[in-house]
Amino acid sequence: MEQKNLLIAIVLSVVIMLGFQYFAPKPAPVQPPAQTATVQQTPVPSAPPAGPEAGVSSAPDTAGTTAAAALLNAPRVRIESPRATGSLSLLGARLDDLTLNNYRDTIDPNSPFVRLFEPRGRDKPYYAQFGWLSQNPAIRLPDNDTVWSASATTLAPGQPVTLSWDNGAGLRFEIALEIEPDYLIRVRQRVINNSTETVQLTPWARIRREYLPQTSGYTILHEGMTGVLNGILEEHSYANVRDEAKKRNSSTGFEGTSTGGWAGITDKYWLAALIPDQQDPTHFVYRYVNEGGADRFQVDISRSGAVSVAPGATQETALRVFAGAKEVRTLDHIRDTYNVPSFDKAIDFGWFYFLTKPFFYAIDWLFRLTGNFGIAIIVFTLLVKLVFFPLANKSYKSMSKMKLLAPKMQELKERHADDAQALQREMMALYKAEKVNPASGCLPILIQIPVFFSLYKVLFVTIEMRHAPFFGWIRDLSAVDPTNVFNLFGLIPFDPAVYSNWLHMGVWPLLMGLTMYLQQRLNPTPPDPVQAKIFQWMPIVFTFMLAGFPAGLVIYWTWNNLLSIAQQWFIMRQTSLGKPGKAAT
Repeated sequence: MEQKNLLIAIVLSVVIMLGFQYFAPKPAPVQPPAQTATVQQTPVPSAPPAGPEAGVSSAPDTAGTTAAAALLNAPRVRIESPRATGSLSLLGARLDDLTLNNYRDTIDPNSPFVRLFEPRGRDKPYYAQFGWLSQNPAIRLPDNDTVWSASATTLAPGQPVTLSWDNGAGLRFEIALEIEPDYLIRVRQRVINNSTETVQLTPWARIRREYLPQTSGYTILHEGMTGVLNGILEEHSYANVRDEAKKRNSSTGFEGTSTGGWAGITDKYWLAALIPDQQDPTHFVYRYVNEGGADRFQVDISRSGAVSVAPGATQETALRVFAGAKEVRTLDHIRDTYNVPSFDKAIDFGWFYFLTKPFFYAIDWLFRLTGNFGIAIIVFTLLVKLVFFPLANKSYKSMSKMKLLAPKMQELKERHADDAQALQREMMALYKAEKVNPASGCLPILIQIPVFFSLYKVLFVTIEMRHAPFFGWIRDLSAVDPTNVFNLFGLIPFDPAVYSNWLHMGVWPLLMGLTMYLQQRLNPTPPDPVQAKIFQWMPIVFTFMLAGFPAGLVIYWTWNNLLSIAQQWFIMRQTSLGKPGKAAT
């Protein structure tokens, strides 16, 4: 019975680990009016090489050379802030050039900064845009070809900029932009009605991605369209939005109306989101269109119902654009400061949110004390071990008693070899008499599963762990151990992992396998030869499986094994079990 329970626990762990491996594999043109303000002609910088999270466009550039040049050479307003720089195109009022100043594409300190937004005419167009709709086709509205005037040449903290355009028929449209902390830009869309008639207009904003990005491919991580409507988190993959739009035979994939909320497009570490005034009823739409064989994905928000602007009146609608890194404390601050519901859930903490997020804060606090996320993980593991110490202690004591009972168990099996019911009855009586719970031996493995999974999510989805070094060759705890035994740890200029992920085996996974083997030696030896063989192979199987996991997770598992070995060895000495693998007589 005890071996069956332990075997079930092991099989369950293997299934979960294999599951991790499976889920974690690797509008008509309008002639623009003349500009009324001098605007700096800011050139758009060349796009940096795409990093592993930025993705690579699978859509060809269908814009003609002349059109692309016009887009890139359009007048611009510079954007300068401590955390992001770029520019805003006055052609179409597009926020389409944004680079994050604190993050680079790779661990190389000279690699380019991460480019989030990119203009049309480049390989990966991605931008935010603002405008108005009207049911009256006679009203001339700003569109993609409108060239706006700007009140200043630079948008910076404390230096707002207002874009303006007059339709020549009494309507003046303005877009006032202001840099705020936490990757936020406050946007106020105004309409000034100098005509003699009341007009009905609907302000809108959108985030548009004109290519299908290369996602990480991890099912446990959401990448695509996301948002919170009516207090409920919605996550739609690119494929789901595309398929739903095709099913509806329209550009609309998913839609809904909510008072408050937010919507955007998320990558593994980056987010572009629209946050409307939380008191306004807002219509949200996730769209997909195919233009010239290229995929276009779009998130729209618009005021639910048109705004009436009487003659001589002014109407204004406010929203915020978030464009930056998904830092836990930053998203929390936005959620709490502006009452944006569940904005922190743009980080995919998953089903174990109640564990994963506290784990992050605990590790982050330890990092602030130690200055190293690897050390923080080691200290965190020790604290978790202390929390579970009473439970694990009881479990190890039970396993030790089971080992002491091995001779009596063997005697019962020989005595009742032909009577399974009698054997079961006698074994239960023996357990009761000796006050042993045969299932308790599974606990050391089972209690690690939610902790393991939650820590895995923390390492995988939080940008704070991205490019976080440990010591020696571990320069990124969120990536796999870069060493490989199959090329003699780099002595041979050859990477076997290009042929198979199973041909990557670093130093830390080997240490993990060794500690798992040593821990196994302290456990009771199964009397069944088949079970004994299975247990002998477990350290090898787990070593290969964990080789593809983030180094920080392997370090956690190795250190946890060492602590378990020390704890189990101490208990075994207390119960006088003698040498590992042999029962005391």
